[in-house]
Amino acid sequence: MASSWLATVLLFVSCASISAASHIRRHDHTHAVRALLPAAWHHTDNHPVHALFKRGDMANDGVQYAEVGSPTWSAAFPTNTPDANAMPQAWKDALAAAVKAGKIPNIAPSKDTPNQSPTYNGDPNGLEICSATYKCRIDGDVWDAPDGVFGASFDDGPLPASDKLYPFLQQNNISATHFFIGINIVQNWKVFNYAYDALHGDIAVHTWTHPYMTTLSNEDVVAQLAWTMEVIHNSTGGRVPRFWRPPYGDTDKRVSAIAKEVLGLTTVIWNQDSEDWSMPTGTTPDKIHAQFQGWAAGPKTPGLVILEHELNDATVQVFIDNFPLIKSNGWNVVSIAQMDKLNQPYQNAVGTVGAVTLKNIVPDVAPVVDTTSSGGTDSSSGAPAPSTDAQGQTSTSSSGRSHGGLAWDPAGDVQHGHRDVHLRGMYS
Repeated sequence: MASSWLATVLLFVSCASISAASHIRRHDHTHAVRALLPAAWHHTDNHPVHALFKRGDMANDGVQYAEVGSPTWSAAFPTNTPDANAMPQAWKDALAAAVKAGKIPNIAPSKDTPNQSPTYNGDPNGLEICSATYKCRIDGDVWDAPDGVFGASFDDGPLPASDKLYPFLQQNNISATHFFIGINIVQNWKVFNYAYDALHGDIAVHTWTHPYMTTLSNEDVVAQLAWTMEVIHNSTGGRVPRFWRPPYGDTDKRVSAIAKEVLGLTTVIWNQDSEDWSMPTGTTPDKIHAQFQGWAAGPKTPGLVILEHELNDATVQVFIDNFPLIKSNGWNVVSIAQMDKLNQPYQNAVGTVGAVTLKNIVPDVAPVVDTTSSGGTDSSSGAPAPSTDAQGQTSTSSSGRSHGGLAWDPAGDVQHGHRDVHLRGMYS
């Protein structure tokens, strides 16, 4: 009972911290350079990520996870910005192995300067750094949809406004990819259940607390991504996401390499920005409508990936109001995961509802030991067995998925500022 009470208090404190004052940071993005989809996005079955998120004996379709929304489930995850020192050893070992293999560029983190884009000690558009914030496109990252395709996606959920979005998607048979924030999943687990169980939406990664990712250390990048993957994994019967979208579109060669080489994630940006996140102080519904008129009636080469949000009622409503323009102009509307025709939103499952594939899980990742220091580091399992929370506590799991139903009460759900509305002090 005491642990349940403590978890409730911690979640309340997390909610309160998110209401901190905001500072607006405007980034104008116009992308003239095309970056078509790679021939194949999926990672081979021997990619180390399959071992990183393995739980227990997977021979009979996995372990049984704690009931989504239960105190046991929520206690397994960070209540604030993840502590990289407390993440499972297997994640640290995988990062160290990728660095040792030369797969992670040795780029210093950018500087988070108030009211400016992150800054570097070097050319952000150069081949070494290639910052997406500065419109540089990294090979393998996804910016455009195929010709004639509208890639539907929404950022920042799950949130109460999703209650308005999801029925519309269902009624119009719209498949979409939802880039979810990890801490929002914990706070809005009933909304999450609706998205996964009833909507059958693609669940993807939008980090744990929505930071500027290029300003973080390698270890903190892993923590932000891996904890979000972990809560999705433990809440979907063991599915491991394939895609992530960096908050503010902020990635570079180092961050995208960590996502890909350590965790098997493909980076997804966008080629048009509705700026819906800036309402009501920035753009307006009329301005967004004019944008959609131009995009929908314009060239179909390349296809459209528009930055949109399930952030609040206003952002949801502008999508509902403008979607008819997309359909009436003949666009083929699919989710991000369907753009390569594989329809694999997860690395180890077929489609959105197919069974989790457990074969060809890679061997454990051997730790990189510093032989120059006295003593050594014992190897942990490459599969961090029970979930480990930010305080080092563990919870057990077994096969299947259980949850507390599909309807939800939005009271107490965490709101989240996005991209160019930078919330200072949030999650601190």
